[in-house]
Amino acid sequence: MKDTDIKRLLYVHLLCIFSVILSIFIPSFFLENFSVLETHLTWLCICSVSVTAVNLVLYLVVKPNASSKRSSLSYKVTRFLKCCIYFLMSCFSFHVIFVLYGAPLIELALETFLLAVTLSTFTTVPCLCLLGPNFKAWLRVFSRNGVTSIWENSLQITTVSSFLGTWLGAFPIPLDWGRPWQEWPISCTLGATFGYVAGLVTSPLWIYWNRKKLTYKNN
Repeated sequence: MKDTDIKRLLYVHLLCIFSVILSIFIPSFFLENFSVLETHLTWLCICSVSVTAVNLVLYLVVKPNASSKRSSLSYKVTRFLKCCIYFLMSCFSFHVIFVLYGAPLIELALETFLLAVTLSTFTTVPCLCLLGPNFKAWLRVFSRNGVTSIWENSLQITTVSSFLGTWLGAFPIPLDWGRPWQEWPISCTLGATFGYVAGLVTSPLWIYWNRKKLTYKNN
């Protein structure tokens, strides 16, 4: 493992964090009365689009899993369509899980679905960019000792931290504090965002700290 690889990973993560920050501040110049809390659904849409776009551009430029084989146009189109299907399946799956765990079934369906889209953006999109629509590769990465690169190590950390942030974000909802951010699903989406950003910050640091202990099968 080279220090240059860790630095490249760090720069990519900093740009991903920057995409979240941009989604908070830039829209206020174009949208009247825009704020993360008061126009929360609008912010969720902007944040999801911003993070997805930056992830796609970065992985196309950096190419952490670049293949020496040339692929045809039909293969690329098929792969793209499969990625779209995987993303939609992820959104609907998360939506169902949220409802099963107590989210309103009909009353706040749009809010719940946008939470699912946001969580899919933080978890499924990086998986698709790095591993593609290959469910076996996903299972390998998230199994014990299944990673083969620092990028997959980082993917593990950011995905788990996003899920953990969403879960922790649900705890303040039933508390009788009367805060606007306690409304569904604001605390969960904020938790997911903080978890995603925390994963982006901590994963390169953790990999650098443990770089002498980490070994990968392809190395």
